[in-house]
Amino acid sequence: MHHFFYKDGELFCEDVSLKKIASEVGTPCYIYSHATLTHHFRVFDGSFDAVPHIICFAVKANSNIGVLHVLGKLGAGADIVSGGELYRARKAGIPADRIVYSGVGKTIEEIDYALGEGILMFNIESSQELKVINERAGALGTKAPIAIRVNPDVDPRTHPYISTGMKKNKFGIDVDLALEEYRRAMELEHVEIVGVDCHIGSQLTELPPFVDALRRLKVLIERLHDIGISIRYLDLGGGLGIPYSDEKPPHPSEYAEALLHELKGVPYTLIFEPGRVIAGNAGILLTRILYIKETPLKKFLIVDAAMNDLIRPSLYGAYHHIQPVEIDGSRGEEIVDIVGPICETSDFLARDRKLQKCNSGEYLAVMSAGAYGFTMSSNYNSRPRAAEVLVKGDKYEVVRQRESWEDLVRLERIPTF
Repeated sequence: MHHFFYKDGELFCEDVSLKKIASEVGTPCYIYSHATLTHHFRVFDGSFDAVPHIICFAVKANSNIGVLHVLGKLGAGADIVSGGELYRARKAGIPADRIVYSGVGKTIEEIDYALGEGILMFNIESSQELKVINERAGALGTKAPIAIRVNPDVDPRTHPYISTGMKKNKFGIDVDLALEEYRRAMELEHVEIVGVDCHIGSQLTELPPFVDALRRLKVLIERLHDIGISIRYLDLGGGLGIPYSDEKPPHPSEYAEALLHELKGVPYTLIFEPGRVIAGNAGILLTRILYIKETPLKKFLIVDAAMNDLIRPSLYGAYHHIQPVEIDGSRGEEIVDIVGPICETSDFLARDRKLQKCNSGEYLAVMSAGAYGFTMSSNYNSRPRAAEVLVKGDKYEVVRQRESWEDLVRLERIPTF
């Protein structure tokens, strides 16, 4: 569910008109609903009330510090994959002991920063990474809390670009080799084994892949117990999908019921890393129609948002529902392509989409854009990145200003030679 709805034919976010935001902030802009973020977090978090757990929001999904602050105040931790994401999470007020660090390419600088902050644990992705983290912890006179990210070779039944738990993927350590990696970790002086980690993919719409992965982890945990390793944290990752179109993903309570039935009261603190299921439907991309162009084969709505603002349609062929900010049933509908100003044929937000007949200057809302929207945006074609807005009730604030042309070159220099 979300808090974007029509009132007298005009689209609102909570109690704020999107036309009002467009007139005062400009377009394109991302708009997030405080009420939706709060509701989604509480539903997911509450589904696991029966067991000790930490919900570590996946910062890669939406890294705006205003959004992170809202979730942190609700009790969320953070799942990070870079030093920059750690910096954002800490600036947003999320305690370090609720932060887990994943990712296959942690640098020495990033490792040292995370050790200095005192994060909850590192999710180890390779043998060499484990060696480096042990060395850095020793150099800093501390111990690094670690879990090994296990690749269970489970087909998540999602887009291949966002599948992470199969043998052919770059993530984690093969489940059949993980026991030996834990044995090596036992011999290292400057790491402390605290958990087991697994993440199989994103935008999953079925429960069996989650259950299959958990069953494989349970076998590993039993073997760890046999060699004297008792874990405290079981990190089951994220990946629960949302409805973009006609998908029917499980409700978080169904997800929780399936996992807890399989676990049957095991004595671990569970860690989850949801991103999309919290933020996806809590945000939209607001855009304005610049021109309408007709060819013998197509009708195009050329808008001021582009693939640099929202790359998911171009990158994944992803579907986002798009609707007019003002509806008028008397206009009828037509089939259009909604495209941006970028000099690429792949610059589209929708193709062959049935939409109310629109005019230049009117606004469209690209729905379900609160996750993997702004975080994946770029300055391609030297386009300033969009503003971000957070709405709460009848108030809104710009939580990231629109970039200017000056911002585009602020860090650049013409060489003296």
